[in-house]
Amino acid sequence: MTNYMNYFGFNDEPFPSVIDLKKVYIYKELEELVSRIKYTVDTGLVSVITGQVGSGKTTSLKYACSQFHPSKYKIIPVIANSGSILEIFKQITLAFNMECSTSSITFLIKGIRERLQEIFSKKQKPILVIDEANLMREKIFQEIHNILQYDFNSRDLMPLILCGQITLMDKLNYHTAQALASRVAGRSHLEGLNTEGMSMYIIHHLNNCGISDNLFDEAAILAIQQGSGGIMRKANNLARGALVAAASRNSKLVSAEHVRIAQTELL
Repeated sequence: MTNYMNYFGFNDEPFPSVIDLKKVYIYKELEELVSRIKYTVDTGLVSVITGQVGSGKTTSLKYACSQFHPSKYKIIPVIANSGSILEIFKQITLAFNMECSTSSITFLIKGIRERLQEIFSKKQKPILVIDEANLMREKIFQEIHNILQYDFNSRDLMPLILCGQITLMDKLNYHTAQALASRVAGRSHLEGLNTEGMSMYIIHHLNNCGISDNLFDEAAILAIQQGSGGIMRKANNLARGALVAAASRNSKLVSAEHVRIAQTELL
């Protein structure tokens, strides 16, 4: 098989599954997402990011968090699962480099609050960030709300960013999550890219790899947009596969036929 990177002259892998945040494609919806998150952080409220699998939720979340300077903000990252609230608290303590040998929720909360006060004393603002939040059990949302509060709810302790699939909204509408849901002040749902957006997305990734010309003809871009539904992860796989197909056929321009060949390889 022809080495497509050498064939086209790429200086880096195009359409990678994990991308340097400095090379993220900045489109209108992402800019709006960052703006909403900055507002909720400034006001100590809750922001929610939802989208289909592969729509760029986690990348968007990481990019948004990178906009907060570490001298002023402390990001507390958590990757949710279907376990108990104990698992969430242990991840928070690990983010603080605290020992979490205890299984006592009371002691964990006490330690978390003490560490949060240390952060405040340094004139920093903590931001709790929970990815895959749609996996959490409904009753955990109430527990999360409790640790966001301080001094018997007299003031907010820290803002929260929740990120997950669209079922996250269903769980926030559950009665045990009402207190937390009432603090949601920013919601972003990531849709698939349209044809114009897909064209700009592809050109952006080519430029990231040292290619100044568009290697995809219009029909190929349309085929990628339609075949992926505009979902970035699927588009990446199709575009990369189409490049492989074009290189193996000694074609310097990627066509819709090359995209079709790539699509037969994907689930």
